[in-house]
Amino acid sequence: MRLTQKISHRIAGRLSAGRRSRVAAPLVLVLGLLVTGGMYAALSPASAQTRTADQDLVAKGRALFLVGCASCHGKNAEGITTVKGGQYGPSLIGVGAAAVDFQVGTGRMPMAQPGPQALRKPPVYDDAEIAALAAYVASLGPGPDIPAASEYDVSNASTEDIARGGEFFRTNCTACHNFAGAGGALPRGRFAPSLQGVSEKHLYEAMLTGPQQMPVFGDQVLTPQDKRQIIAYLKKNEETPNYGGFTLGSLGPVSEGLFAWLVGIGSLVGAAVWIAANSARSRRKQA
Repeated sequence: MRLTQKISHRIAGRLSAGRRSRVAAPLVLVLGLLVTGGMYAALSPASAQTRTADQDLVAKGRALFLVGCASCHGKNAEGITTVKGGQYGPSLIGVGAAAVDFQVGTGRMPMAQPGPQALRKPPVYDDAEIAALAAYVASLGPGPDIPAASEYDVSNASTEDIARGGEFFRTNCTACHNFAGAGGALPRGRFAPSLQGVSEKHLYEAMLTGPQQMPVFGDQVLTPQDKRQIIAYLKKNEETPNYGGFTLGSLGPVSEGLFAWLVGIGSLVGAAVWIAANSARSRRKQA
C-alpha cells in the first residue's frame, strides 16, 4: 500500500514539474491542433473531388481547349485579365468537371459574344468532346465531379420528396427563379433563366457549381438528397396542368397587372365609349 502511494506521488510530482516547463504549453497547443485537424479531416464531408482520368482523354481535351477556349481563359486556363483589371475570362483551375459539363453541355460556352451573361443555346461540342474538355479542366485542380445518374434520378421520388423539395425551392430559389421556376430579371442586364425543360443532370450541376451569378449549393449546404428533392419538385411542376387557365408566363403580379390594365380596364373603357356613342345616336333618332 505504501509502495503504491510512493509511486503515485512520484508520478504526480513529475507531471507537476512538467507543467511548469516552458516547453509544456507550446507542446500542448501543437498536440491540440494536430488532434483537431485530424478529426476535421476524418469527419468533415469532402467539398472537392478528384478522379483519375485517362491521359489520352486529357490530352484530347487540352487540344480542344487550346482551339476553342484559350482565347478567353488563357492557354493554361489561368484566366485573362483586362487592362482595366476586369476578367476577360475567369480562371478554370479548381472549377471541376461538373462546371465544364454544365457550361458546355448547355451551350453557354463557348460564348457567341461577350455580354453580361452567357445565354443558353445548342451545344457546340458533342458528348465525347465535352467529356474530354471536362477531364482536362478536372486535371488542373480538384473540384466537383460530374454527378452519376443515380445522384439526380428522380423517377422513384415520393410525394414526401416532392413536397420537401418544394419547401427547399421556395426557401432558396424563388427570389431569383420565380415561384414556378419561370426565371426573373436581375440587376445589370442579368437574369435568372427559366428552369422549365432543363435536364435533371444540368439542374444538379447548376446547384453543385453555382454558374455565373448563382450561389454554390455544395453538399454542406444542400445534401445530395436535398438536391434530388428539388429536382423532383421542378419536374412535377412541369407535368402539372395549368388549372387556372392562362399562366401569363408565370411571372406573377407584373404580367397579371399588365393584363388587367390593358385588357380589363381597356375593355371597360371601350364599353363605356360604345354605350355613350349609342345613347347619343338613339336620342338623335327620337328627336
